[in-house]
Amino acid sequence: MLSGLTIYGDWGVFFLRFAVGVIFIVHGLPKIKKPVGIAQALGMPSFFGSIHGWVEVLGGIMMLIGLQERLVALVFSIIMLGAIYFKKFKWKVPFTAYDKLGWEFDLILLASNIMLLVS
Repeated sequence: MLSGLTIYGDWGVFFLRFAVGVIFIVHGLPKIKKPVGIAQALGMPSFFGSIHGWVEVLGGIMMLIGLQERLVALVFSIIMLGAIYFKKFKWKVPFTAYDKLGWEFDLILLASNIMLLVS
């Protein structure tokens, strides 16, 4: 019944790329502005927070314009695996939480990037 929608598959990938790009830009900008916060949370030197933010922002821009999107999706997947690891095992954040962002958001971003990596 819905098989006719497959002709719009490229549009689906475009919208997924757009959403992922925007999300990473929005989440990367605060890391550039205040790199010490993310670096301390990860137990890394302060310059790492800035690098992390720039990777997210530049990768998000590249994802938006379709430049090396598979490579960016791979890098973003690695970032999301790290985010899930820290939230689940280091910070003990539940899958869903009412007072903070649970790691379900990170899981859907991981799945989205894996889809972009293999499509």
